[in-house]
Amino acid sequence: MPPQTILKIAVAAPLHTVFDYLPPKGCVSGQLMPGVRVAVPFGKGERCGVLVGIEGETTLGPGRLKPALAVLDRDPLFAAEDLSLLRWAARYYQHPLGEVIASALPVRLRRGESPLDQGRPGWRLTAIGAVQDPAGMGRAPRQAEIIRLLREEPDGLAQEDIYLRSQGCRSVLRNLERKGWLESVLLSPQEGTAWKITDATTPALNADQQSAIDRVAQSLGSFSAFLLDGVTGSGKTEVYLKLVERLVAEGRQVLILVPEIGLTPQLLRRFQRRIPAPVLVLHSGLTDVERERAWQRARQGPAGVVLGTRSAVFTPMPKLGLIVVDEEHDLSLKQQEGFRYSARDMAVVRAQRAGCPVLLGSATPSLESLRNALEGRYHHLRMPQRAGTAVAPSLDLLDIRSARLEAGVSPALMRITAETLDAGNQVLLFLNRRGYAPIVTCHACGWVAQCRRCDARMTLHLSKRLLWCHHCGSQRRLDAVCPECGEDELRPLGQGTERLQEVLEDRFSEVGIARIDRDSTRRKGSLAKLLGEIREGRHSLLLGTQMLAKGHHFPDVTLVGILDVDHGLFGADYRAAERMAQLIVQVAGRSGRAEKPGRVIIQTRHPDHPLLRILLHRGYDAFAEEALSERRAAGLPPYSHQVLLRAEAHHESFPLEFLLQAAELGKALAGRHLEFWGPVPAPMERRAGRYRAHLLVQSAERTLLQRLLGEWLPQVRTIKLGRKVRWSVDVDPQEMF
Repeated sequence: MPPQTILKIAVAAPLHTVFDYLPPKGCVSGQLMPGVRVAVPFGKGERCGVLVGIEGETTLGPGRLKPALAVLDRDPLFAAEDLSLLRWAARYYQHPLGEVIASALPVRLRRGESPLDQGRPGWRLTAIGAVQDPAGMGRAPRQAEIIRLLREEPDGLAQEDIYLRSQGCRSVLRNLERKGWLESVLLSPQEGTAWKITDATTPALNADQQSAIDRVAQSLGSFSAFLLDGVTGSGKTEVYLKLVERLVAEGRQVLILVPEIGLTPQLLRRFQRRIPAPVLVLHSGLTDVERERAWQRARQGPAGVVLGTRSAVFTPMPKLGLIVVDEEHDLSLKQQEGFRYSARDMAVVRAQRAGCPVLLGSATPSLESLRNALEGRYHHLRMPQRAGTAVAPSLDLLDIRSARLEAGVSPALMRITAETLDAGNQVLLFLNRRGYAPIVTCHACGWVAQCRRCDARMTLHLSKRLLWCHHCGSQRRLDAVCPECGEDELRPLGQGTERLQEVLEDRFSEVGIARIDRDSTRRKGSLAKLLGEIREGRHSLLLGTQMLAKGHHFPDVTLVGILDVDHGLFGADYRAAERMAQLIVQVAGRSGRAEKPGRVIIQTRHPDHPLLRILLHRGYDAFAEEALSERRAAGLPPYSHQVLLRAEAHHESFPLEFLLQAAELGKALAGRHLEFWGPVPAPMERRAGRYRAHLLVQSAERTLLQRLLGEWLPQVRTIKLGRKVRWSVDVDPQEMF
């Protein structure tokens, strides 16, 4: 080893630097490869870092360097191209490299624990289990299903693949083990995977689908960006499947990103039935062990498809041949805390660096992606017709200005709902507000239940008799009497999904009702269970929040009622109209997805609002064209680029004072092509007990903004008041809350 070997190690700490260490005692040079984890002394303790480089000199004085403690990996966890992507992300989003790299690691590896045995946990039949007759197990259909499944795999089947093919079967497996019919086994990474095609039938492609597939296929092996602009029900998933089939046959890997965990089960089933290769899932709903095993399999190359949410964009995949971002417009693809990256934008950067195509799919493309398509940076693939015989639903506005509503439902919509249910069809009612009521007030004195830590009202959750702040999460018991005047006159105002369910259960007592929101789907597997019951027809009346709006296929839903769009028509955020238009179109798309015609009814007190009129009469494309024109005239994104500095503190004046000093430093460095807006108090100034303020910086040129950040933020970090506030940088912000 050279006499001076300096290890450059990225440690998860809020410092924008890497740290210099000497090699561990007794370490040989062959162990020191960028991408391995290294245990190092840090402060008064020790941390797990990642080696990102080796140099021959250091800026630290003699005797100040400490030796690292140990190299934790035999082989690098990140290849050179993976580290290069993470370095780029850290620079662009102005976040410490150590924290960026740590966010790309599974939790156990991030903590410095040893990698799991690369064997995969699985199950196989015992001699006793192999002679059991599933046909005679009529009273235990789930057990019979598992027996049949494992009879096809005498050497055993991986546990994750059993879960994929038989949802919610953990307890069934344990029961069979107690009977002595199953035994747990450890399979090699290549064994025990159900890669058989179980559904060889594929729907006939229409001309738009075939054209989209052909255009992307022509670019395989090189970078191109595509926007797949297809109406709901146009068959975008079939386009993904056809491309994945081709790449898997060539031995390549495909990364598919979805915005929500709730969208993974249905996509997973379709890919599992069609793709003769492993399909791995990566999302926060998995245990740490499950996530690490999937991550390692993707990194080592055998996985054909990785299906994941936002953070999966950084998963090492050595044979990457295509990236798909489904529902590319969705806000959930932007991380809102800590390392504030956009998974959609990172997917484009990663595809460019990997030399493979990226396909962005949506029925309501973001204005950023539409601008890129209109100006030729993305190839614009249009699919304006629904696949098969399905036709677009009719859309109607229902003026409720003089209507007497019942839990937000007008008499006219209640009548149409009853008629639809009587005809044997399903109805979906959309209300983007969970809980029982958003306001609790005293009828005697006017007191309103306010959050003690936020500038917000508490939402009533009646089933648990809780007042709940949906902004900071604080809860308290519902008072029996008014805490202000002592009168027993507390009343709920407004409605949420819980109250809507109560009214509908009373009105339609003979009908199965499914409510889908964050409260009803908190338990693991509960969302998949509810969606399965809906598809089986056990629930005819569906109600819920935006969890129901994204990507779900309910062929028997012929009526969609959107109960409250008005709160989104006059939002302070300039993106409010875009988000509301996307939500309306996405929810409307759940109706009429099969042979039955669909109908969408939108309740509003503003039937003449231009946004609603454009959407109804000219569609989302016309709305987007109008919105882009307004953004261009106002110089707002996507025709400019923004950075938002947020500051918060328990002392009311500190955030604004800190940002005023930061603005002075920035303006001294900025040229005339950079604008500083603020600082101003945040739209919700007090949240979770802290006062908050914003400073927005904008430029028409991204490079100018990035250059400013590189010079400005090091100076901002020297502001003394910064020790008394918590501040953060959000590049390309999507929310101004």
